[in-house]
Amino acid sequence: MKDTILTARRKKTEIYSWLVCFVIANIIHVYAIVEYKASFTELFTSIFYVLAFSVVLYFVWCILRIGFYLITRPFKRKH
Repeated sequence: MKDTILTARRKKTEIYSWLVCFVIANIIHVYAIVEYKASFTELFTSIFYVLAFSVVLYFVWCILRIGFYLITRPFKRKH
C-alpha cells in the first residue's frame, strides 16, 4: 500500500473548510432560535448538535468537491 503525506497547506485548507461549515451551522442555529422565539441559552446547551451538523455539512462539502474533481479531471490537459 502506498504511503501518503498530507501537507501543512492541505491540513490548513481542511480546517478552514470545517470552520466555515461550523460558522454556517451556528448561523442556522441562531436563525432557528430567533424564528421559534426560543431562549438564547440554547446557543450553549445545543453546541453538540451544532458540532454534529457542522461535520455533516463538511462531509457534504467534501462529496461535492470530489464530484467536481471527478467531472473536471478528464478535461484537464497534461503538460
